[in-house]
Parts: sequence; structure tokens; C-alpha cells
Amino acid sequence: MVNKNEIVNYMRKAAYRPLTEEELFRVFGVTKRGSKRFKKLLQELETEGLIYRTRAARYGLPEKMNLAVGRLQGNPRGFGFLICDDRQQPDVFVPASGLNGAMHGDRVVVRVSPGRNGKREGEVVKILHRANARVVGTFQRRQNYGYVVCDEPRLPHDVFIPRGQLNGAQTGDKVVAAITAWPDKRRGPAGRIVEVLGPADAPGMDLVVLCRRFGLPDGFPDRVQAAAAQIPGKVIPQDLEGRRDLRDWTIVTIDGEDAKDLDDAVSLTSLPGGLYRLGVHIADVGYYVPEGSPLDQEALERGTSVYLPGMVIPMLPERLSNGICSLNPGVDRLALSVLMDIDRGGEVIRYEVFPSVIRTVARLTYTTVRQILADGDEEMRARYRELVPMLCRMKDLALVLRTRRFRRGAIDFNLPETKVILDARGRVADLVKVERTVAEQLIEEFMLLTNEVVARHLHRLEVPFLYRVHEKPDGEKLEGLQVLLQTLGYSIPGFPRVRPGALQHILDQVAGKKEERLVNAVTLRAMQQAHYSMERLGHFGLASRDYTHFTSPIRRYPDLVNHRILREVLAGGGAMSEKRKQALQNILPAVAQHASERERRAVEAEREAVDGYKVAYMQNLVGESFPGIISGVTNFGMFVELENTVEGMVSLTSMTDDYYLFDPAGFRLVGQRTRKVYRLGDQVTVKVVRASVAERQIDFVLAEAEP
Repeated sequence: MVNKNEIVNYMRKAAYRPLTEEELFRVFGVTKRGSKRFKKLLQELETEGLIYRTRAARYGLPEKMNLAVGRLQGNPRGFGFLICDDRQQPDVFVPASGLNGAMHGDRVVVRVSPGRNGKREGEVVKILHRANARVVGTFQRRQNYGYVVCDEPRLPHDVFIPRGQLNGAQTGDKVVAAITAWPDKRRGPAGRIVEVLGPADAPGMDLVVLCRRFGLPDGFPDRVQAAAAQIPGKVIPQDLEGRRDLRDWTIVTIDGEDAKDLDDAVSLTSLPGGLYRLGVHIADVGYYVPEGSPLDQEALERGTSVYLPGMVIPMLPERLSNGICSLNPGVDRLALSVLMDIDRGGEVIRYEVFPSVIRTVARLTYTTVRQILADGDEEMRARYRELVPMLCRMKDLALVLRTRRFRRGAIDFNLPETKVILDARGRVADLVKVERTVAEQLIEEFMLLTNEVVARHLHRLEVPFLYRVHEKPDGEKLEGLQVLLQTLGYSIPGFPRVRPGALQHILDQVAGKKEERLVNAVTLRAMQQAHYSMERLGHFGLASRDYTHFTSPIRRYPDLVNHRILREVLAGGGAMSEKRKQALQNILPAVAQHASERERRAVEAEREAVDGYKVAYMQNLVGESFPGIISGVTNFGMFVELENTVEGMVSLTSMTDDYYLFDPAGFRLVGQRTRKVYRLGDQVTVKVVRASVAERQIDFVLAEAEP
């Protein structure tokens, strides 16, 4: 029986020329009885973008027809870029005239042609999947019709709403509109109002709109809650069969103050010869979420938990995520334990993985551990005196592991996060810059090592599983990074051939300097996006050949998948049937792609939520002045980032002391008369003059330029 892989592999042959459906029937010996199934395979391959059907009804591979397949990333100015499925291919610029009705987020096929400056340009020739069946925005009513101004700036078309489809919406309401007619070259989209969310300025409306925009789920379906309700609230005797009992071990969790889904715990003992025995104990979520169950189907659809200011949209119901699967102190919990014996150089000389039952002795926070290890807080050291020796050894081991990781060439970005503090009414009260301390680094090193060990273990077992991969940076982006660094007096060692350690060398050079934040951010933007894959593509940023995600099964679906695969192999005595391997080979590619897409959705939603709160916070500070660093320079002004990570624009029109010319090669603005220079990384003082939540924009003026 013919399968999709056989069809695609046949088309990959050098001698292949596009064939019709009938010709493919003859090639594969398809009988009249099997023709319906074969046609369905062709349709599925076409929908997935793996093959392309020409106007002459001939089938071939897109890459052999000068076509590229991927996701369209729109731009507020009307054009877009194709983000290719083949991550080795650079992005393709698509002008507004070449979109042919495609919208931001759509999965499309683009015909590629040489563009200006040798860069690839393209035109959309087929839309495989529409990403915006519904849009969220602000409704504007006219006498006999209305329109929706989309909140997503990369959807620049207003959606026309005809009379009779308004659903009671009033001007200024936030609404959800279903698209009933897609745009084309002559007109924009049309739709109907399916949900009126309420006035735009209603309390909490920002998060409601954000969840609708990104398609984030509300609660759990009844069948999922019913499945969760069937799970016991505590470990019962039959759960212990085949498990190693570690309940008398000294095991702790270390997490943020707000965390409730505690899925990783750690232990450490000393062995003869100066060896460390590190135990990393991960909640055995797969035991409670069997493959194909309602809980599993919902977790797959969500892909990941989403953490927004003041709220969490969990991957699993609270009964699991904060209950039986959370490694809460003083209660029995099921785990998968990884024990690693590590020498003084940070090498794992032996390890074992096994199902266990544990009982953590304490729920520590990053703040508490920092106070014990870095601040020498006597009160905290006294309160946790029985744990202090183990924590001190953990600090020593983390330093050993960190040193080893950097020695092999790993990259470590120093980019502080912003924590949004909300008041009782859900309004932003403060923005706190969160720096990584010894406590966060300690857990980070232990989890990174565990993920590597598990990846190597699964690879050696020769079973299919999901890698966490991070491919080499795009050459074009690296060239741009090199140009920027040279303007700041730096250069990438070995350029244009770049190893991870070369980029870390640059980050070390700028550490503690005014340009540190900028160089870290721009270097990160030059990186490829990490994603999930069945292929062993390596992790560039970690300089690791084998890496996976295993340590967060409560909040990441790939971790849960890998848990189940590992438990299955352990139960089978280290083996897996060929039939099961083939089944996983067929299933996991789609899981990897879906999980990667859901992760990107979560990251975008989390980033946008924080950015929205930043603007709202700065509305209360209009008229005040702050020091900042120039983080971007353009032909219409410059961006300035404040110490609290808020970024705003100083427009050229506001710089009235001179006419300033944009020098793109030097990433600077130069005064035509005074020759005054504003360069990337320079420190300036700015005054807040405007903060618009609707436009997600903050406007500054240079304080020193004021009369």
C-alpha cells in the first residue's frame, strides 16, 4: 500500500518530471479500487505544502518549481515576508502587490524570483491554510454599515461589516468578527460580528482581547474536566508498583514565588573521590495522562501553558497541574528520576533513569536560595540549616557545569526580563526588572544537563522522540550583526565562519558596558528560532549535539511526549517494537510542528501582554524624564530603552536643534550643522510626551533639547 513518504521520495529523484494524476497511477500501480485513496493522499500532500499541483494538473515538489512554502509574516505597512518551512532557506520578501489576498499568519506557497540587492522576492500563488478565520478589533459604526479596525497591526485591512451583521455592536466596542469574504487585489475583507466583548476601556479588557486575538482557550471542556475528576487526589498503593522508593531522600523544589505547578525537584549527595550524585526528579505526568485520552488531546491542542501578567492559562487542568502532578512538599508524588554521577570537571560518568515515588522536604523559592547562597542571610540560613550544606554543594556543582558549558562554546544571553506588578483592580502598579541570580542559574544548569542526558539516552536506544533543536544562524543576519558590532568597535572572531563560542566571546567583551543590553539583544535576533524536531539537528546556542525538553511535562507537551516514550521503553526492558517505532515516526513530525507553533503563539501573546502593560504604566509618567540608552536608529528617528526595559521613539521631527541625517552604515544620526552624533548604545535623557495603549507606542523627546 503506497504511503505519502513513498510519493514524495519518488518525486525527489533527479530524473522526475511533473506527472499527472493518471501518470502517477501507472507509476505506483494504483488499481481502480485504490484510486480514491491515492487521490486523497495527493490532496493531503498538496494541503501540507509537500507537493504542488500546477495549472496543467501536474504534480511535483515545490522546491523543484522555484516555489517556497511557509508562513506569511505580515507588516503594518502592507507587505510581508515568507518564513520558509525549510529553515535553511532565507526569508522571502513579498510586496503588497504580491500578496494576492493572503494575510498575516496564512500558510502559503510563494513563487520566488531574484529581487533587489540580490535578496529573494516572491508572489503568493496559493493559500494553503487561512490563519484568521476570526479577527479581534475596535468597531466603528456608520449609518448603514460598520467596520472593524484590527488590533493585530500586521492585519492592516479594516474588515467591512454589512448591515444586518452588526450584532448590536456600538462604536468603540471591542468585538470578534468572523471573516465571510477574503481580501483580493481590489477590496479588503468582509465579515460579521460574532461576539461583542464590551467597551474598549472596560477594566481587564486588554487581557480579554489578547486571549481572543491569539485564540487562547477559556477554561477546559466538560469531558476534560470529567477525565481530570477521575484521577485520585493522592498517590495510592497500586501506583507504586515498579517504582523506586525515594521518599526518605532530601529532595527540594526551587521555583519562583508565584509558581504553583512544581514539576521539577533536585537532590545532591557526595560520593567518594570527589564525585557529585545529582538527582533531578520530574513529575511523572504521563502516568496520569495516557496517550489519546481526553486530557492528552486537550494538552496537545494547547501545546503549552501560557503565562500572562496576573493569570495562567494551563496546559492541564488545575487538579493535575497544581495538584497530583505538582511536587508539593510533604506529600507523596510520582516521578521520573534521573541520577547522574558527575566528576569535578562536570562530566557525567554514569547515570540511570527510572520511575520513582518521592516526597519533597521543602518548597524553596529563588529569593530564599539567593538569600542563603549569595546574601548570607542569617535568618534564612538558620531556618533552613539542614539544607544549607546541600545548597552550598549545589552552588559549587552549578559553577562547574556552567564553566564546562562555556568551555565547549555555549552562548549565554544576559537579557533581563520584566515582571509586571498588578494592583487589586488588575491595573499595572509597577514594572520590575528581573535579573538572573545564583538560584536561577543553579536550576538552569541542572535542567540543561538533565535534558542533554535524556536526549543522549533516547538517541542510544534508537527510538523516535522529540529533540529541541536550534540551527546555525542565518548568514545574512550574521552579516548585519557583524556590521553593527564593527560600528561599536568589535568583530566576530573567525567571521564569516562562526561557532557559538565566537558569539559568546563578543558577549563577554561587552559585559558591564553601556552597549551590553544592545549587543545581547541584536545577537539574539540574529539567531534562528529554536523548535522541536524528530531530526538530530543539534542545538547551536548550547553547543550541544543532543538536546531535548524533558523537565517540564506539566506545562510543555513535547516534554510529556518524551516522558511517555521513555516510560514505555523502561517498561519494555529497554526495547520498543518496530511497529510502535513506525507509528511514532508517522505521528511525531506533526506533533513537533504543532508544538513549535503553539510555543510561538504563547511567546507572542506573553510579549504583547507585557508590552501593553508597559505602555499603560508609562501613561502615568507623561511629563517625567528618565535616562536611557539608544537601542535603535532609523531614518525617522531613534528608539531609546529605559532602565525598566520600556522602549520608546524619539522622532526626527522632535529634534529641533538641528537637521539630523541618518547614517545607516554607522547606525547613527548626525547633525548637519552641529555635527552632533547620536549613536547606538549612547546614553541620553528623555522625557515622556505620549503613551498610547491602542497604538502600543511611547513617544519621547530628548530632555536636553528642551528650552
